[in-house]
Amino acid sequence: MELALIAEILSKSKTIAVVGLSSKTSRPSHGVAAYMQAHGYRIIPVNPREAGNIILGEYCYPDLITAAAEHRIDIVDCFRNAADIPPIVVEAIQIAAPYLWMQSGIVNAEAAARAEAAGIKVVMDKCIKIEHLYHQ
Repeated sequence: MELALIAEILSKSKTIAVVGLSSKTSRPSHGVAAYMQAHGYRIIPVNPREAGNIILGEYCYPDLITAAAEHRIDIVDCFRNAADIPPIVVEAIQIAAPYLWMQSGIVNAEAAARAEAAGIKVVMDKCIKIEHLYHQ
């Protein structure tokens, strides 16, 4: 099931809000977002510490609510600690994001269950870049 879900997410989505995207090119969030951007996805940076800055040629928003006021977001891709996921899920529910993706090493079953109960499909503990490479 998970392979089919990942294939669905990657094929149906066009815009990825990357929560925790860093402007530092050495950070994994930057490399993964740059890769996805290079493969045709629109990247919407979301990071309160970087808000107002331009990252990967895109304006950075302080939160998902503000970003969703200007963009339709398909995937909420989380580069945050597992403990930081619940408020992201609340915002993902508010903006009716269809997909929530927690990067490698990020697992929050309670937050995932809350997202799924609201109709959001969830992937946990997987790198979207690696999965994209696998599913091409």
